Parts: sequence; C-alpha cells; structure tokens
Amino acid sequence: MDTTYTAKHFRNLSLEELYDIMRLRVDVFVVEQQCPYAEVDGKDEDAWHVMGRDGSGLLMAYARVLPKHNDEPAHIGRVVVKKEARGTGLADELMRKCLALLEHTYGTRRNAIAAQAYLERFYERHGYVTTSEPYDWDGILHIDMVLEG
Repeated sequence: MDTTYTAKHFRNLSLEELYDIMRLRVDVFVVEQQCPYAEVDGKDEDAWHVMGRDGSGLLMAYARVLPKHNDEPAHIGRVVVKKEARGTGLADELMRKCLALLEHTYGTRRNAIAAQAYLERFYERHGYVTTSEPYDWDGILHIDMVLEG
C-alpha cells in the first residue's frame, strides 16, 4: 500500500485534517469497538499527530505523540489503522514513523504506551516491554508498556 506520512503539531493541523483524525478515531475506538468514552480528552493540543494517507488522500493510519513531561517519557497513543487496511503492515510502518519523530524531536525513542492487551505481541516486536498487569480501561483490557530507547 502506497502511503504518505506527515507529522504535524496540533497548532498546524488544518480543519480537514483534524476532522479526518477525529472521524477515524471515533469510527474505530468508539463505534467499531463499541466503547462509549470521551475520545476527545483534552490532550490533542499538546500532541504531534502522525497521519498516513493513501494515494487518494484518505486517512488510513494515525497516531498521536504526547511530549515528555518532567521525568515521564513521551507517550504514543491512539494508534489506529482503518479497518480495510489492517494486516497490510501499515501499523508497523506507522510505529516506525512515530519512533522516528520521537528521535528527531526529543533525541530519544524512549516512550510509554497504554496498549490494548491483545496487541502486546505487536508492540513487543517494536521493542516494548510490558510494565503492568492487564487492567480494565473503559471496558477494554489494557497493559502499560515502555520502550527504553
């Protein structure tokens, strides 16, 4: 799949980009996963938004990168691939783009994630280590993971 990636800080997103991001996140995290929760959580304004678009401009993959805070590492979250593009390697490519952004912006790939538990092996392939037992977050089992860099 021919995908073009861009990373923009919130303040540089166009209204169309913001709409595409919110639509993909709600379509997957709220509707598809049947998990009614506050998707708009007040953290987007501080984040970098990594977007992967296909040749026609359709948003196929997305993640946000929250900055490091005090002694806490940066955080990659809201990692999502459009349903019809799953299994194509797009999620791996998206993670590589996020890690490159971290390296470029903060000088390290060190970051933390709160992963849906069923994706533990996926994140382990990228070097993450599980740091918590599974816990319920809005009705979906999650685990905390960290990549030391």
